[in-house]
Amino acid sequence: MANPLHDALYAPLRGQDRVLMHLPDGATLSADGFARMVAQAAGALRALGLEPGDRVALQVAKSPQALALIGGAVAAGVVFLPLNTAYTPQEVAYFITDAGARLLVADPARAEALAPVAQAAGAQLATLGADGGGSVAQAMAAAPDTFAPQDRAPDDLAAFLYTSGTTGRSKGAMLTQDNLLSNARVLAEAWRFSADDVLLHALPVFHTHGLFVATNTVLLTGGAMILHPGFDLDAVIADLPSATAMMGVPTFYTRLLDDPRFTRDLVAHMRLFTSGSAPLLAETHAAFQARTGHRIVERYGMTETNMNTSNPYDGDRRPGTVGPPLPGVEVIITDPDTGADLPQGETGMIEVRGPNVFKGYWNMPEKTAEELRPNGFFITGDLGRFDADGYLQIVGRAKDLIISGGYNVYPKEVELLLDEAEGVLESAVIGVPHPDFGEAVLAVIVPAPGAAPTPAALEGLLRDRIARYKQPKGYEILPALPRNTMGKVQKAELRARFAQRFKGE
Repeated sequence: MANPLHDALYAPLRGQDRVLMHLPDGATLSADGFARMVAQAAGALRALGLEPGDRVALQVAKSPQALALIGGAVAAGVVFLPLNTAYTPQEVAYFITDAGARLLVADPARAEALAPVAQAAGAQLATLGADGGGSVAQAMAAAPDTFAPQDRAPDDLAAFLYTSGTTGRSKGAMLTQDNLLSNARVLAEAWRFSADDVLLHALPVFHTHGLFVATNTVLLTGGAMILHPGFDLDAVIADLPSATAMMGVPTFYTRLLDDPRFTRDLVAHMRLFTSGSAPLLAETHAAFQARTGHRIVERYGMTETNMNTSNPYDGDRRPGTVGPPLPGVEVIITDPDTGADLPQGETGMIEVRGPNVFKGYWNMPEKTAEELRPNGFFITGDLGRFDADGYLQIVGRAKDLIISGGYNVYPKEVELLLDEAEGVLESAVIGVPHPDFGEAVLAVIVPAPGAAPTPAALEGLLRDRIARYKQPKGYEILPALPRNTMGKVQKAELRARFAQRFKGE
């Protein structure tokens, strides 16, 4: 047996003197140096008492050492659990207790707050700082720079990623070696990654996008990455001339477009820009192309499945769509009530099957059975439809569906029209309680800089373009929409905020 993920991503780095990582302080790390760091991390985990199948939780800043610790977990057969650095001690307590983590690795500055949390969960606490310091770094330094990888089967667990828990208790998605490796291989081919690529990496590494899509694709194909701790506009603009590719969330691209330094000449040598984790507005897509000549590749994925679809590298990249299914991935549209397949053009539940689809939810067999069908299709909770050319358009989350007066309203349809309106930067359409209709359509509007769109003007825009029942019963103006760390609009927060909007009507 072997260790497929280690053998594909980390073993080939050994002995290669090429630069793998360009670091924020101007230093570089070679592929061989990183491979040795991975081996030391695996040795450190073993020295800390972790055995194959044990879980290690990581709430640490993005750094080469953090990425090496993840690689070390892969080599040692330890299941890694990356946690958002914004999680509170109370949230961390749930994750490490639920996962049964034997080790929690945290930033040294948070060690005091997390020590009782780890103790209560029966986990050791170790530290790793953004600068590479901490007790884990000391254990790595004491470990040899060679390590015999633990044998693992393709179906063995590699990682737990916890969903956000907006609809209840967070769920630990169990991802296997093959889930991660198959998706990296598909993306490398689909997006034409090679050893000549230099990826500008400004995404967090506690999330599928930055960890599995960005990092694993580069490791697999022998390229390099410019490692940024996060998205800093000045730093990104300074480093774009040295990159060939960039993966981002829509916020990255809107911020770049707001800066006059971001020009066609700045990115003339770039090969690829991709966007995900949140919907990319069609107007952002158009503005980006007008400014740079590049068409952003938008794709669709989620915690439980990695990437499912992508606009093509060669061919039509269509704004407002997330492209056809990736090779080896099946995507179907079904009736949310019956599960029956729906024909092309009809809106329904998006279901996904393929080697990228997770194994189930940790310690939640009932939830797994609800969302993962016996035939292998995963019920995503997203609503969408295919156009005549096989491009998938996501309409919204099933839980965001509005039923007003007995009629279904898909928020995305209304948002697309509102976003076209003069003076509107972006919108979010939600359903809130209404004494007559059950739910009423409410539009939350963010004005463009210097603009002041009025409800009357927006009503006039929609009056003849969509059915009356789809038109908002009210409008709210906000300076910005609430978003999570990956840029997704938090509609649950908006629904809670405006729950009493139509009370008494």
